[in-house]
Amino acid sequence: MSAAPQAPAAARPRSPLDPRSSAFWLVAGLAALVAASFWTLDLKWAQFFSADAMARMGKFLRELLAPTWEPAFVRKVALASLETIAMSALGTLLAAVAGLFLALPASRKHDADRAPWRLPTRLLLNALRSIPELVWAALLIIAAGLGPFAGTLALALHTAGVLGRLFAEAVENAPPGPAFALRARGVPAGRVFLFATLPQVLPQLLSYTLYRWENNIRAAAVLGVVGGGGLGQLLAFHMGLFHMRETSTILIAMLLLVALVDLASYLARRVLQR
Repeated sequence: MSAAPQAPAAARPRSPLDPRSSAFWLVAGLAALVAASFWTLDLKWAQFFSADAMARMGKFLRELLAPTWEPAFVRKVALASLETIAMSALGTLLAAVAGLFLALPASRKHDADRAPWRLPTRLLLNALRSIPELVWAALLIIAAGLGPFAGTLALALHTAGVLGRLFAEAVENAPPGPAFALRARGVPAGRVFLFATLPQVLPQLLSYTLYRWENNIRAAAVLGVVGGGGLGQLLAFHMGLFHMRETSTILIAMLLLVALVDLASYLARRVLQR
């Protein structure tokens, strides 16, 4: 009796150092790009590490490591911190609502769904998130004026683009079984989404929203540099006047604020996963 034919042996993966592998050319291309970046940029390393630069940096750090704790200024920093939290929370909430409404036309609910608005809505989401928060704030300050209103709208517009795309991907990747069962019974599309798709993706949507809130805390602290209110505006003012002690106090407040929000978001995600 003849022996059964043996399956061909699996091809061994090529080493990244093998010029015949695609990984070799990918790494070589990245290395060439890094080398070209160093070549084209005017990086003045000698000036950066000079004795004069080190002395000025040391003086700056000595002044920065002596924060002020005057009650009046600490009260001002606390109010600016609350303003930053309010900006990030409201901006994220507006973005989550807008992102969910934009995610519906930007997603294909099932294989037979023609989704005619999918491409234009995704282009809109790309446009919203491709413009940084600082640019949105600079544009909105012209219309809304200086202060937290422009900063909140800037956070909402950029984050709506980010969350809308993430929400759309979550909706498209939801398990199709429950939605198919409801559609087979003739349930309208809106109710199918509310009772079949949304309950499955809701924990994922909340996790995305909490993560973006963490990012928006940091972004809200930076938006004040262009007049968007909060800690950033206070930081830009005192740094511009070289008030290093006040600047140090503001930076400490930013660190504490980000740490507290990170902890709160982590605990909230742990609760959602149970």
